[in-house]
Amino acid sequence: MLIDCPWCGPRNQDEFICGGQAHIERPASPAMLTDEQWARYQFNRTNPRGLHFERWQHIFGCFQWFHLARDTRSHRILAIYNMDELPPESII
Repeated sequence: MLIDCPWCGPRNQDEFICGGQAHIERPASPAMLTDEQWARYQFNRTNPRGLHFERWQHIFGCFQWFHLARDTRSHRILAIYNMDELPPESII
């Protein structure tokens, strides 16, 4: 799989590491959560068949983090966008 790093250009996926699901809402007051709520936040992630939003880092290049929208059935990359951005409306 080729990943088009926003800073370095297209590179083999071996240069990157997936940081897991993107756009996870962080608890506003973690100390106020029950153990069950904290465990749900820490460990429960979606595992969709189809469109999935992920965080990736270019560990053997620029070290930058970015978001990647990918179809989990084909590994086709649908969009790459900055960490401070929401997914492009064209793919949602």
